[in-house]
Amino acid sequence: QMQLAESGGGLVQSGESLRLTCVASGRNFHWYGVGWFRQVPGKEKEGVAVIRSSDDSTYYGDFVNGRFTISKDNAKNTVYLQMNSLKPEDTGIYYCAATVPSPPVDGIPRYTLYDYWGQGTQVTVSS
Repeated sequence: QMQLAESGGGLVQSGESLRLTCVASGRNFHWYGVGWFRQVPGKEKEGVAVIRSSDDSTYYGDFVNGRFTISKDNAKNTVYLQMNSLKPEDTGIYYCAATVPSPPVDGIPRYTLYDYWGQGTQVTVSS
């Protein structure tokens, strides 16, 4: 079993930045596809950014528009999400997810294809 623990969420103003961190335990992160998803009440989880394990390709949701960067440190079993120029519509609970192998698709796989999830961290962006 893999356990994931997110941190780094908080309340910021529009235009500010946050860095989310997800630490994995129980398995070696290297072979896992990892990603960040977010959710608001009444909606399904939405893909924010993912890293594909086969070639470390990264994919982002259309709404990101260059504002976010996902990265992974295999030695630390950690994945990060640097979020810049935050907007009120980025508000939500952000979840770290992992699965092995990475879903064989280009782009962000549907959240249902990920097996392991963290507890989530709240991100609130005020206008």
